[in-house]
Amino acid sequence: MKTQRWRWIPNALTFLRLLLIVPFAAALLMEDYRRALVIFFVAAATDACDGFLARHFNWRTRLGAIADPLADKALLLTAYLMLTLTGVLPLWLFALVLGRDVLIVGGALAFHYGVGRFDMQPSLPGKVNTFVQILVVLAIIILQAGMPMQPWVLNAGIMLVAVSAVVSGGHYLVVWGLRAWRATRS
Repeated sequence: MKTQRWRWIPNALTFLRLLLIVPFAAALLMEDYRRALVIFFVAAATDACDGFLARHFNWRTRLGAIADPLADKALLLTAYLMLTLTGVLPLWLFALVLGRDVLIVGGALAFHYGVGRFDMQPSLPGKVNTFVQILVVLAIIILQAGMPMQPWVLNAGIMLVAVSAVVSGGHYLVVWGLRAWRATRS
């Protein structure tokens, strides 16, 4: 098929999103929130495009399946780190967001090497957590850019992200802990 020669495009878009992390981080660190917002939307557009192309033309690859969520997570963690370093977000929130991800990755590695191979699919609480993190960071950047946004969004967003991180991290811990326990008892 002729379209198969273009199957590299989704992975290239994912790589572009990874490259956008540096100017995004720099914009946030320099408190140039309008530029950070533009970069964030460009990154979101590349994410939407690579996902559409991979699904529509069946250009899925193992590399893309791994790199795409990592690029998304790296962009989000960068946003939370830079907003913490500039004093917009409290350190404990960044530690909680990062700790949840470390818990999930560490648990996945422990399961893989201690119990057996698995393909981890995002859970509903995990998807909700990612959605909440994206919405909150977007609202905070809009607020910091001086664009129309209610000031209460900052404190409400911090609490929403914290609750979501604890719930989704706890959910992964319980579900995969039970799977590991059942697998080792068989």
